[in-house]
Amino acid sequence: MVPRYARPPMSAIWEPEARYRIWFEIEAHATEKLGELGVVPKSAAKALWDWWATDPKIDVPAIDAIEAVTKHDVIAFLTWVAEQVGDEARFMHQGMTSSDVLDTTLAVQLARASDILLEDLDLLLAAIRRRAEEHKYTPTIGRSHGIHAEPVTFGLKLAQAYAEFSRCRKRLVAAREEIATCAISGAVGTFANVDPAVEEHVAERLGLAIEPISTQVIPRDRHAMFFATLAVIAGSIERVAVEIRHLQRTEVLEAEEYFSPGQKGSSAMPHKRNPILTENLTGQARMIRAYALPALENVALWHERDISHSSVERFIGPDATITLDFALARLTGVIDKLVVYPERMQKNLDRMGGLVHSQRVLLALTQAGVSREDAYAIVQRNAMKVWESDGKLALLDLLKQDGDVTAALSESELEEKFDLDYHFRQVDRVFERVFG
Repeated sequence: MVPRYARPPMSAIWEPEARYRIWFEIEAHATEKLGELGVVPKSAAKALWDWWATDPKIDVPAIDAIEAVTKHDVIAFLTWVAEQVGDEARFMHQGMTSSDVLDTTLAVQLARASDILLEDLDLLLAAIRRRAEEHKYTPTIGRSHGIHAEPVTFGLKLAQAYAEFSRCRKRLVAAREEIATCAISGAVGTFANVDPAVEEHVAERLGLAIEPISTQVIPRDRHAMFFATLAVIAGSIERVAVEIRHLQRTEVLEAEEYFSPGQKGSSAMPHKRNPILTENLTGQARMIRAYALPALENVALWHERDISHSSVERFIGPDATITLDFALARLTGVIDKLVVYPERMQKNLDRMGGLVHSQRVLLALTQAGVSREDAYAIVQRNAMKVWESDGKLALLDLLKQDGDVTAALSESELEEKFDLDYHFRQVDRVFERVFG
C-alpha cells in the first residue's frame, strides 16, 4: 500500500488493530456458541465479552513480540488475549484452526471494502450522469482507429461510460456476495471437533453466508472472482482515462482536466497543462489488474490446504482495494470538474470538409438505383480529394460537380445529407435505455 494513493476509511480496514478486532469477534462468537452447546463453560464467553466491553486497545507491538517467538500469528494473538482475560481464555479456539479465523476475517474485510467501493461507484455514476445530461446534445466527432468517423454527442460518450460502470457495479455486488462467506469447520473442513452450529452462529453475527463446504480453507475461486472483478472495474477506469487523455492533446483539446490556480504543469515549460490525473489512473489500473493473476493462481492449493495463498493475499487484499478506492474517487473528481470545449469539438468536427457525412451520401445513391460498389467508388474518389487537401476542399461542393452524383441526386437531396442533426435523432432513445 502506497500512502500517496490511500484514503483513510479503506486503509483502516486493513490496519493490524482492525484485523485483530475481527479475530477477537470470531473467537468470542464461536466460544459463545460452544458455551450454548455445552462444549465449554458459558462463563468463558462472558469473560471474553466483559473484557471486550472495556474497549481495550489492541497492543499490536506486544502481539508482534509474541509472534517473533511463536512464529505463528494466530497463536500469538490468542496468547496475548489470554494474558488480558485470564484463565477463561483457555476455552477459545476449541476445535478451530487458524484458517477458520484468517479466512473468515478476510471475508469480512473484503465485504467491508466492497461496501466502500460500491459507494465510490455510486458517486462516480452520479457525476457521469450529471455531465452526460449537460452535454446530451453537444456535437463532437466520433472516431474509429483514432480517425474521424461520424458525428456523436459528448453526452453519448458519457452515457456509454455510465452504462459500463453500471455493469461494473452489478458485478461488484455479485462479487461481494460470493466473497462474504464464513468457514468455521476445523482441521481439513470435516467439523470433527467443532459443531456446524458454531459456524452458523459466527456467520450470522458477522453478516456472512455459510461456506457450504470448505477444505479447512475457503475455496479460492471465490477470491479469484472478486479480484478479477476489481480488475475489470480498473479496465473501465482506464478506458475513460485514455479517452480524456486523447481529448486533452493539443491537436484535439476538446476536453481537459481542471487546472487549478497555482498548479504547475512542468518544471521546465511554464505553458504545460498535462493530463496527470488520468495518466495516474492509467498506471493505477495496471496495478489493480496485476493483482488478479496471483488471485487466479491461488485457486490451485495442495489437497485440503496449503498456505501459498497467504502471503499473496496479504499483498493483494489491501493493495487492490485501497488502490481501486483511490482510483474511483479520483475519476469522480476528474469527471466532476472536466472542462469541456464545445466550440473546439465543433471545429474539429468541421475540420475535414464534411467527410463525416460520406455514409449518408453512399446510402442515398444506393437508394437512388446506383449499385453499392459504384456508389462507394463515386463517394470515395471525391472524399479522397478532400482528405488529401486536409479539409480545404468541401465534400458537398465536389459531389455537386460530379455528374455521376447529380444524375442520381438533386442538389437539395445532396444538401440534406449533410444535416448534422440527423445523426442525433436517436439520442433520446439511447439515453432512455441507459438512464431509464
